[in-house]
Amino acid sequence: MITRNWQEEYDGRVAWIRDLVHSAGVKGIVFGNSGGKDSALVGILCKAACDNTVGIIMPCASRRNYGSDAEDGRELALQYGIETRTVDLTAVRAAELEALQGVTDMTDLAVSNIAPRLRMTTLYAVAAAEGLLVAGTGNRSEGYMGYYTKWGDGAHDFNPISDLTATEVIAFLKFLGAPRSIVEKAPSAGLFDGQTDEQEMGVTYEAIDRYLTEGIATEKDRAIIERFHSRSEHKRRPIPTYK
Repeated sequence: MITRNWQEEYDGRVAWIRDLVHSAGVKGIVFGNSGGKDSALVGILCKAACDNTVGIIMPCASRRNYGSDAEDGRELALQYGIETRTVDLTAVRAAELEALQGVTDMTDLAVSNIAPRLRMTTLYAVAAAEGLLVAGTGNRSEGYMGYYTKWGDGAHDFNPISDLTATEVIAFLKFLGAPRSIVEKAPSAGLFDGQTDEQEMGVTYEAIDRYLTEGIATEKDRAIIERFHSRSEHKRRPIPTYK
């Protein structure tokens, strides 16, 4: 694992974000404050770079969204002085599902992807109304695995942590003194109750990160990682266009 100087990383990323905001001629930044590690790190960096940084808490059907996720999001916001707003998307999701009745037979995967896309729609609505940039919150490990929703949490105007593995995000948060409840919680997209990233993928982030940084993995883990990477390649490619 590459050893990083977190103070230099912090200074460099904050300066980069500040330059982006200035060059874009916008008034600030908005991000989804999910109460998770990645969004916490993005929120901290963005707030340091731009005082007008808004975190949106967006519960959507899952009980965890209303409980520990929202609580952790508010704790982060309080500690770092981040403006926080809440948009409850549960009824919107229900309306979408009702509208789709008789149109198609929804699979579990199709249903679970609705929430991330509604959240990104919400962030871009706020951004358009107030002249803000939307900050992405995906890390390198998720990017390689394709463990994100296309045009959901995979959409953004910029991403200040896309080069960091999940393990490095944790180390960075510890350096910054982020709330322990966030640093130590099991990674979860919060798509449904009881869901965790590692359980759903069948491999740990520790194993993924070791493979990405050192090329080392058990035969079983390597097979899972490369299967996820191969199947999600369409998410990382530019949109095909007719030339």
